[in-house]
Amino acid sequence: MHLTKKKKIIIGLCILAAILLAFIGGNVLAKYQTQVTGTGSADIAKWVFAVNGNTSTMETISLSNTYKDADLTNGKIAPGTKGSFDIIVDATGSDVGVDYSVSFSDETNKPANLKFKYAGREASTLQELSPYIIGTIDANATSKTQTKKIEWEWSYTGDDEADTATGIADLDYTFNVTVTGAQVLPHQQ
Repeated sequence: MHLTKKKKIIIGLCILAAILLAFIGGNVLAKYQTQVTGTGSADIAKWVFAVNGNTSTMETISLSNTYKDADLTNGKIAPGTKGSFDIIVDATGSDVGVDYSVSFSDETNKPANLKFKYAGREASTLQELSPYIIGTIDANATSKTQTKKIEWEWSYTGDDEADTATGIADLDYTFNVTVTGAQVLPHQQ
């Protein structure tokens, strides 16, 4: 079947009219249209965590600096001495709460009668105290500094030979301390 030129024109015009009606009809049905734009932002909470005034590496804790006696020389400790040192945890300037823990490790050459005390808890090693030296500094606390005092005492053994042997051994007692701070997670709602 052969279409005439006139029929082809009529069919083409009908298709074009249908397309135009669909376009116009679609816009007629969408009478109300609004587009609103904007931007977003968030202030990021600041994180500040320091220990004994340092943010990465603490100064060496020296037991001999916590005991003053004219009978000792060269910054040494001996049987009969005692003292204490502080771990100062500081979150001043932080916009979030901080959970922290203090842990001791790798104690070497510790004299037998050197004992430690924290918050009324006595221990033969600093490592034994580690699980108890913890705390939280709230985000809205008026003071964001907490001090943990660790006391030490080197008692006489009652055995002069043992004490003398420790002194002759010229021990160099060392330990590592790590203070870890972590953000207090906001409560999930």
